[in-house]
Amino acid sequence: MIALLCSILASTSIFVIFKIFPKFKIDTFQAIVFNYITAFVAGIILFGHTFNSNSLSQGNWIFHCLLASILFISLFLVMGISSQRNGVAQTSIAVKMSMALSVVLILFFFNNTKESISISLVLGFVLAITGVFLSSFEKKSTNDNRTASWMLIVLFIGSSLLDLLLKYVESNETQHISPALFSAFGLGCAGLIGLIIFLIRVIQGKTQFELRNVWAGILLGIPNYFSIYLLMLSYSSTGWNSSAVLAITNVSVVLLTSIIGFSIFLEKITPLKIIGLIAAIGAILLIYYANS
Repeated sequence: MIALLCSILASTSIFVIFKIFPKFKIDTFQAIVFNYITAFVAGIILFGHTFNSNSLSQGNWIFHCLLASILFISLFLVMGISSQRNGVAQTSIAVKMSMALSVVLILFFFNNTKESISISLVLGFVLAITGVFLSSFEKKSTNDNRTASWMLIVLFIGSSLLDLLLKYVESNETQHISPALFSAFGLGCAGLIGLIIFLIRVIQGKTQFELRNVWAGILLGIPNYFSIYLLMLSYSSTGWNSSAVLAITNVSVVLLTSIIGFSIFLEKITPLKIIGLIAAIGAILLIYYANS
């Protein structure tokens, strides 16, 4: 339970950090690149001593690590472009609503006694999806740029596949590599890919290096690393259905970020968002009851 709570707090802090980037004129792409590098370094410093060189020839975790890194960086790039083309609200909904497909995929591919379905769990999932949608929903401005709906579809499916991949690794590869090191290596590879893209953009004169983006990346990288590592750890440490862990995590992050947005960043409160938050609270209670 502690790992789950800390994962939720880490994911929520990422939202807060992203929110303050514009105030300090942070280049989000550069910050993301250095965030991945920081996450890798943090994982190696904390858990590098647990690495066994024999694991390099065991299992398929290296392939899955590379696949995860590609998803990490590519989803971010699409997310950035989509935020400009489709708007932040529409992009946010696509990413958060991917939880619905993630839950279905986990239940389908990991359908065993531990992933049993109850009425309370189903109702909790329905409320969770409702809460996420209503809490994120905003009317789209007529001044938005031309939409690119395919990006929303890519984010929806891609985010779900990433959730499924992390669950698969937790279930099948942790005897070869710990969740802590898998998270570090995956984020490190994503950082390497991002660094190559960044250097190409510098050479082309499309961007320039700024030290403040490195500090921003460091600030972002530590909670980013722990949000992923602790989520993977929660699948095994809570004793809950994996789908329930994922749903609780997502809906709790939405709930906390909404409360912070209203109270600290003075975001607009609407009746739909209030209903969404109430639904989110109901979802947490129902899913917790179903797994207690």
